[in-house]
Amino acid sequence: MSIKGRIFGTVVGAAGLAAAAGAVGIARQSRIIGNRAAGEKVEFGGLRSARRVVVADDALDLHVEIDEPADFGGRASTDDDLTIVFVHGYSLNLDSWHFQRAAYRGQVRTVFYDQRSHGRSARSDEAHCTIDQLGHDLRRVIEDTVPGPCVVVGHSMGGMTVVSLAEHHPELFGDKVIGTALVSTTAGGLDPGRILFPMLPLGLGGRFMGRAVRTLDRGHRVVDLARSWGHAVADVVTDRYAFGTDPVPASYVEFVYSMLNATPFAVVADFYPAFATLDHFDRLEPLGRVPTAVICGTEDKITSVGHSRKLHSRIRGSSLLECEGAGHMVLLEQHKQVTAELDDLISLAQGQALR
Repeated sequence: MSIKGRIFGTVVGAAGLAAAAGAVGIARQSRIIGNRAAGEKVEFGGLRSARRVVVADDALDLHVEIDEPADFGGRASTDDDLTIVFVHGYSLNLDSWHFQRAAYRGQVRTVFYDQRSHGRSARSDEAHCTIDQLGHDLRRVIEDTVPGPCVVVGHSMGGMTVVSLAEHHPELFGDKVIGTALVSTTAGGLDPGRILFPMLPLGLGGRFMGRAVRTLDRGHRVVDLARSWGHAVADVVTDRYAFGTDPVPASYVEFVYSMLNATPFAVVADFYPAFATLDHFDRLEPLGRVPTAVICGTEDKITSVGHSRKLHSRIRGSSLLECEGAGHMVLLEQHKQVTAELDDLISLAQGQALR
């Protein structure tokens, strides 16, 4: 697959890469370049570090894993060193960052966590299943796990989480948070039926979505059973809606399906209202204070490329990378291009921080 385009913003976007390469004092040998082939040598779900718990402000336990460079052949990090915090998407878990996690092991300190009610984090009550709460959770993760500056990378609902962090904690941007990446996401105007489609039995969706979610939630155990029975059909639906137009390995489809299927339908239903009411495009100003990369696939059927273009137009100095033919899971299907863009973002953020 080819890269359709890389569209840079004004001052920050146009001059950033040259500045990061040396003009602001970042030596070439210190530039972080992810090992883009590393994840291909490791089984999906096989990257692990010791469990750590961060307690959210409503006393809910969040599962966190930290990859220290020294544990994987790199130098020991200091409290002043950069950390990259990865925030996963809806009905996924921290394993979704498989290729990026493998790429940066031993090179830079990275933090991964399961969002509330996802993966190995504790189950949240419905009242706290909101995008606002996810932003507060991210703040707690940063407070507990990041001693120095950080770059925050969010995919899908994780990108919405980053936007929420900017809205509720703008003071962090430019000081603690020195760069952000928004991958296959939006700040509003989302058709929630699109984001729920792969999680419903036999691909139920469309105009009946709202009523269907409310009705199915009442019998969520039956729905979960139906999802497991419909494995073969669900694989097809996952392939169609999570990925783009070019074929991807069957292992990618199965990996994404396994994460979706592990998320109880009651959790899917709990977060549904958050997508239906999301409207934060007027709250993006803090993201313009730091280098921000917007990344998307041109064939994303869940958060279409128009959402990323709108984010780019609203975030001062941001860059936009459109990956031709890729879908919502661009972080998997075009992982090398995504990691290369993150390499550039990290260098730019470090350079800006030294000014």
